[in-house]
Amino acid sequence: MGKHHQIVIIGGGTAGLMTAAQLRNANKQLDIAIIEPSEKHFYQPAWTLVGAGTFDYKDTIQPEKKYIPKGVNWIKEYAEKLNPDGNEVVLKNGESITYDYLVVAPGIQINIDALEGLRETLGKNGVCSNYTDPEYTWEVLQEFKGGTALFTQANTPIKCGGAPQKIMYLADDYFQKQGVKDKTTVKFVTPGSIIFGVKDFADTLDKVVARKNIELRFFYNLVKIDGPNKKAYYSKINDKATAPNEAMGEVEKDELIEVSFDMLHLAPPQSAPDFVRNSPLVHTEGPGKGWVNVDIHSMQHATYKNVFALGDVAHVPTAKTGAAVRKQAPVVVENILSLIEKGGISSASYSGYSSCPLVTGYGKMVLAEFKYDNVRDSDPLLSKFLDTSKESWLLWILKKYGLPYLYWNKMLRGKM
Repeated sequence: MGKHHQIVIIGGGTAGLMTAAQLRNANKQLDIAIIEPSEKHFYQPAWTLVGAGTFDYKDTIQPEKKYIPKGVNWIKEYAEKLNPDGNEVVLKNGESITYDYLVVAPGIQINIDALEGLRETLGKNGVCSNYTDPEYTWEVLQEFKGGTALFTQANTPIKCGGAPQKIMYLADDYFQKQGVKDKTTVKFVTPGSIIFGVKDFADTLDKVVARKNIELRFFYNLVKIDGPNKKAYYSKINDKATAPNEAMGEVEKDELIEVSFDMLHLAPPQSAPDFVRNSPLVHTEGPGKGWVNVDIHSMQHATYKNVFALGDVAHVPTAKTGAAVRKQAPVVVENILSLIEKGGISSASYSGYSSCPLVTGYGKMVLAEFKYDNVRDSDPLLSKFLDTSKESWLLWILKKYGLPYLYWNKMLRGKM
């Protein structure tokens, strides 16, 4: 027989730590355990800046133990199997942990093998990703001497939907500074249909793309990368896909479109961790397939009422970001406390808020904030001082200095 805890949280990332800290701040008597194998905690939003040489990678890492709230049990192990019918989590070491309430927040996993050729070439041949190794991205940018710089993403949900284009805008600025821009074609090839889902921000990004003379290709599904020969292969998602341009190194070949590159940055295929995907907690079909099936407002599981999920692993129709977690965690906390005290959830509700700090160059940023149905949801206080849909140096300062400070000192401590 394994150990029992009143509340078990799977994942010691942003979502898990915020939830644990807020629960502890509300009630010191709660018996809480966090299942998290890693001894390091990473501030991933800064990896875009690391990839562009304007943030130090080591400053994105802190010891996990520093942020496990006092009085919370840290189970330093991998979760292997979820058995919600028995209120049980089985660990990789075979131990079983039972719970009264479960919070599922293990984040998202990178599936390197889901894209042909990626494992063989990622981290060499000029094929880089800020999602896995932002320091190599910076190396690639510094070595780039002109040609085609290809920015692309896999056709799966990804964390931080804006990240594939943020590094592109910074890279373009860097090429300009290095004097290689006139010998360079920057391409953004995406399975998406538009540059951004919220009109106010899309309008600004369209201007950025035009100013930087970036080539856009929509409805392109990345199926294979040949690193040594510097070719990426795409299938067209539908008839709306942008026609390939031979003069730009794009040719139709065996029903695929071959795109030549000199450097390639990609957001790799991603999914919920396997132990979640293979559990009874996920949607089995539709757009949420493989992601945890929660009520999109209460974050409570659709079937198992003592289970909640938040962060990247939850299926809610908004962007997977730390900003979304900041608004989801208080809802989860309030609902668990209400279940413990009153036997039912509270009226706390998540509106779908998420935000994407869209860096458009060194010293320039747009702050895209939105909620369900792609409705703009900009901070009223910030909006008094500036229009967050326009490029701003002040927003860049917020991204580079303000947000990391708030993350380490406030968010993870459950204070915001």
